[in-house]
Parts: sequence; C-alpha cells; structure tokens
Amino acid sequence: MVSIEGSWTRAETEQFLDAALVPVRLGCHNPAGGLWMLSLWYRYRDGQIQCATAKSADVVSFLRKNDAICFEVSTNMPPYMGVRGAGRAEIEADGGKEALRDLVDRYLGTTEAEMAQWLLAADREEVTISIEPTRLYTWDFTPRMRSVVEDSAAGRRGEPASPKYE
Repeated sequence: MVSIEGSWTRAETEQFLDAALVPVRLGCHNPAGGLWMLSLWYRYRDGQIQCATAKSADVVSFLRKNDAICFEVSTNMPPYMGVRGAGRAEIEADGGKEALRDLVDRYLGTTEAEMAQWLLAADREEVTISIEPTRLYTWDFTPRMRSVVEDSAAGRRGEPASPKYE
C-alpha cells in the first residue's frame, strides 16, 4: 500500500485526484541521462494515475527505458493544494484509444469539439501510461491563503494568456 503524508487522508487524496481537472505534471529520465517533464490529461482509477498519449511520443520511449517517475497534480490558482509523488510507469498498448476517449470526455466534455476529433482520429495510435505511485505527499494551503484568494494579484488575475496569441 502506498504511503501518504501531508495534509489529507487517503480518502481526501483520492477525492482530490478524482475531481481535479488540471493535467498531471510527469517527470521522467531521458536516454541522455537528463530529466524530462511534461503535462498530460489523467484519470484516477484503482489507485493509479492513468494517461493516454501517442504511441510515437518521446515520453513513451523514455519510460520504456526507465520507468521511474515523479509527478504532481496541483491547482494553478490560489489557494494552492495538490498531490505529488513518485512511482513507476507502465506503458500499455491495449486500451489507449478508450482511455483517450475517457480523457476527452473528462477534460473537454464532448467528443464533438475540433480538438477532440483531432485527438480521436482513427489514424492516431494511442497507449496508456499507468502510474503506480509508491509515495504520495499532499498539501493544502487553503487556511493560510484565504486572504490571498480575495486580495492578491494571483487571486484576481487568473491564468496568463498565450504570449503568441494574445
């Protein structure tokens, strides 16, 4: 059983992972010995964080060579809270398209959107990345950030716009 430290119980951690609609930030090793980080849509199922990505994505080959990972699922706006941890990732060839369809529904709410159609195109080969956490740490700054949410620039401003498409 994975150990959980920090602000939340196991049930609270699972509730957050089920409800959060932010990407998981996944860190792994690249073949040159460096570090690689990327963001992926995820779903939380049976104690695992599951993502879908193109079979040809760099991260797939990286994880096949070294399955050790770290990750974070956290809010982008105050009050800051989330789950970070470490574990192992497994690449599963079967079920990638079905996992992606679930993720499109979860994040976009429709398979009719242009982005959904592009992601779900018949010619795209998908795999599932299943993350088995070995350690979790949770934090929740809600009590100490109540005034920040109301009074700070971060609480009022929101997410930045794209510098390319402003």
